[in-house]
Amino acid sequence: MSHTITDKKPLLARVRRIRGQAEALERALDADADCIAILQQIAAVRGAVNGLMAQVLEGHIRDHLGADAEPEERERDLEAVVTALRSYLK
Repeated sequence: MSHTITDKKPLLARVRRIRGQAEALERALDADADCIAILQQIAAVRGAVNGLMAQVLEGHIRDHLGADAEPEERERDLEAVVTALRSYLK
């Protein structure tokens, strides 16, 4: 079973917090908030997204690239992780 299924509840909680932070950022922009407040909110959203990425990535590596994986499957998953990381880090 995939780690995103077994860890669904905490992952969804993170996504909901990110949504709340993004909505707070939108409200701050709409209300012409101070630049520092907006920058802090952007940093909070970015940190939350980075935390979500790290949690999902760690679960994927542990579940799909572990010792039990077949070599062909491991290579395919490794390439998928590298592609996702390259896209994320752009």
